[in-house]
Amino acid sequence: MLLSIALAAQDPKPQEPPEEDESLKTKEYGFNPLQAAKEVKIGLYYAKKGKNAAAARRFEEALKWDPGSAEAWLALGELREKMKDAAAAKEAYAKYLEVAPDAKNAAAIRKKIGK
Repeated sequence: MLLSIALAAQDPKPQEPPEEDESLKTKEYGFNPLQAAKEVKIGLYYAKKGKNAAAARRFEEALKWDPGSAEAWLALGELREKMKDAAAAKEAYAKYLEVAPDAKNAAAIRKKIGK
């Protein structure tokens, strides 16, 4: 018995950290264009259903995964314009043009920004 106590004292098991609620953890974002594309697809679905706030959140989430996603910037700009938020639409369109300056619709977007 004395031997088992001595062995237990020599090899203490490390304590596991307490379990945390997953919803309370801050989300860590890394470059993930596949996840960004998935978020854009879901955002477009919400926009089609008329759920603009949910769509905007999805587009913003996509941009956290891939800040260079031209599709997400354009979709966010169009949605913000639809929601009558001119400043946010202009900002999203400007980012779109930064990411895709040679896009086919670049002239039309520049025109929208000018208004």
